[in-house]
Amino acid sequence: MSSGNWKELFDAACAGDLDLVRYHLGAGVDVNYIHPEYSGTVLVAALLSHQEGVAHSLLDHGAQPDQFSALDGMRPLQAARQAGLASVEQRLTDLGLVDASANGPEVAPNRWSWRRWVGVGSGPECR
Repeated sequence: MSSGNWKELFDAACAGDLDLVRYHLGAGVDVNYIHPEYSGTVLVAALLSHQEGVAHSLLDHGAQPDQFSALDGMRPLQAARQAGLASVEQRLTDLGLVDASANGPEVAPNRWSWRRWVGVGSGPECR
């Protein structure tokens, strides 16, 4: 990660700054990296922040469509459904993904959320 900055990528994804997201992806930032301070994925954070265009760009650049975000307690398909982002949900289901919550949640249903921790509309670094 010598070029670009993962935390800035995360912030830009949450804020919907598609140009900055593309810059960091082009600079080689690993879109699937999970920062130990965050325990969450950029894709799920973007989805929960209702950043549909950013989510598509992340997927275009290799974001794992089924990577679990421990911070949020969900996978991208669950996040897309929760955020009401139909085009991302369709793209993920077209890839053959199914909602893992149909087989029981991976975490407790009342698990805390980073949105409760730092406020709606911002992630750990989306302030």
